[in-house]
Amino acid sequence: MGERSVELPGLGTKFELETEKGDKIAVIFLNSGRNQLYLLEKGRDSPQVADLSPAEARRLGSVLTGAVIEAEKEAVEIGFSALQDMRIRVHTYIARRNLAGKCLGDLQIRTRTGATLVAVSRKGNNVINPPPTFTFQEGDILVIIGESDHLHIFEKEILGI
Repeated sequence: MGERSVELPGLGTKFELETEKGDKIAVIFLNSGRNQLYLLEKGRDSPQVADLSPAEARRLGSVLTGAVIEAEKEAVEIGFSALQDMRIRVHTYIARRNLAGKCLGDLQIRTRTGATLVAVSRKGNNVINPPPTFTFQEGDILVIIGESDHLHIFEKEILGI
């Protein structure tokens, strides 16, 4: 099993890898920003080719490393290959009238739900890791992190939805 990289003048850089089974894989990072993936199976004469956008290449990289990211509306779920039973969700919510004027410390979000508020965006201004004295306004965008069950409890207990 070997690997090497080769500069392709005017085109980009090619990385080659031969698997234990004898298949050959080449990834070409083109100067244009696109990526090409070639697979030549042992015993075959011609390779299979996939042309990937940068976003598709990042997605494939995440899949291959086990750090799968699944976007759904305003949420992302992350799984880690070394921690196969851990799935972390990051979700955004809009603060409703019921949160307006309430202080983060008084809500005890983490204690009550297991979820953690990591940031708030208010009219284009971002507060990362808001202090316990932070007071919510209707329309604030909240960034919450936790397991799926924690986020469901947050929705019910804190947001009332």
